[in-house]
Amino acid sequence: MTRVLHIITGLGRGGAEQQLLDLIRHMSGLVDNEVAVLSRPGPVAVALREHGVPVHAVGMRGNRDLSALPRLARLIRAGGYDVVHTHLYRACVFGRIAARIAGVRTIIATEHSLGHGHIEGRSTTAAVRMLYTATERLGTTTVAVSPTVAERLRGWGVPPDRVTVIPNGIDAEAFAFHAERRARVRARLGLDPNAFVFGAVGRLVPTKRFDLLIQAFAHLDDGLLLIVGDGPQRAALHRLADSSGVAARTMFAGESGDVPDVLSAIDVLAAPSEQETFGLSVIEGLAAGLPVLYTACPALDDLPPGMVPAQARHVPTGLVAWRAALTRCLLQSPTRWPPPEAVQHYDIRVHAKTLAELYESHRHRPAKGARAAWPAVAPRQYERAEHAGL
Repeated sequence: MTRVLHIITGLGRGGAEQQLLDLIRHMSGLVDNEVAVLSRPGPVAVALREHGVPVHAVGMRGNRDLSALPRLARLIRAGGYDVVHTHLYRACVFGRIAARIAGVRTIIATEHSLGHGHIEGRSTTAAVRMLYTATERLGTTTVAVSPTVAERLRGWGVPPDRVTVIPNGIDAEAFAFHAERRARVRARLGLDPNAFVFGAVGRLVPTKRFDLLIQAFAHLDDGLLLIVGDGPQRAALHRLADSSGVAARTMFAGESGDVPDVLSAIDVLAAPSEQETFGLSVIEGLAAGLPVLYTACPALDDLPPGMVPAQARHVPTGLVAWRAALTRCLLQSPTRWPPPEAVQHYDIRVHAKTLAELYESHRHRPAKGARAAWPAVAPRQYERAEHAGL
C-alpha cells in the first residue's frame, strides 16, 4: 500500500483542513496516510488521531523559523514515505524543499485557495508569487481543486502538463437534513424555533464579503442572521452589525466543528464571496436541501450544462442585488429541497479514489532524474513573502 505523508500548515477548522480530513477518511484501505502539521495542530488533528491517523507536529514557531526545514526533512526520511503531499502555501514551500532533501521522488501539492490577487485570503505580492512558482518546480504535479484554479495556476506560469484537476468532494449523507437536528441546534444556539434564519459559513476575511451581507440584511425588518466562522475581520464585522442597527438580530457563532448542524438550523445559505477557488459551502448547503444565494462558485460554474440546480441563485455583487435577493427569500416560506444531482457530482468517495490512483501512478512512473534545478531563493525574498503572512 502506498505510504503518503500529508504536510499542511495548520489543522485548525478551515476548508482545506476539513477537506484533508474527509479525503483521508475515505482513502482508508486504499492508502496508508500520515500527516505532518507545521504549526497549530488544532481540532482537526484531534479528529485525525481519533480516526487512527498519525499526526506529527513539526513545531514551526513562525514563518521565519527555517529550523523547521531540517526537522521536516528528517521526519520524511525516517518515515520512508512513497509520496509527500503538501497543502496550503507555507506547507507547499517548506514541504517540497524538505521532500527533495529527503530524497522523495513523488511530491504532490494541492492548491486549495488561489484567487485573483490573493491566496488564502492574503495578497499575492511579487515575492509570494516568485517563491510559490520557484518551489513548485521541485514537485511532481500540482492538484487544482477546480478548473478555475487550474487556469489561475497556468496564469502564474505553471505548465499545463504539471496541473491535475481533482475537485473538492463532499459526503452528502453527512449533510442530510433532519428535523430533530434542526430543533436541537436551534435550542443550543438560542435561536427562535420559528424565526427565519439566514446563514453564512466561512473564514472572516475581506474576500468573503460578509460586510456586504450585513449591510444588505440591515434593510430587512425581520429575520435573523447567523454567521459561522472566525478570522481577522471578526471585530470589524461586529462593529458593522452594531452601527447598522442589526446587532440584536445577528449572531456570530465563531468556528464550528459541525457544519451539517449549522446548515440544519438555517433557512437560506448566503455566500456573497466575490472570489472562490471552489465554493464548497455552496455545495454543502445544497446537500442540506437549502436554497442558496451565491456570487462566486466555480463548483457550479464547472458543472455540465443543465446541472446547476434551481435552488442555487446567482446574485451579482453589490448592495442592491443582495438586498433584493434576501428580501425575496424572506417573503417565501422556508423550503427544503432534495439534494440535487450536482451534489453527487462531487462525491468525496470518487475523488478520494482518484487521488489514490494518482499517487499510485506517479509512484510507479520511471524516474527521469531531477525535474528542475533547485530554485535560488534568497533569504530577503523569503522574508518579503513572509510579510504577507503566509
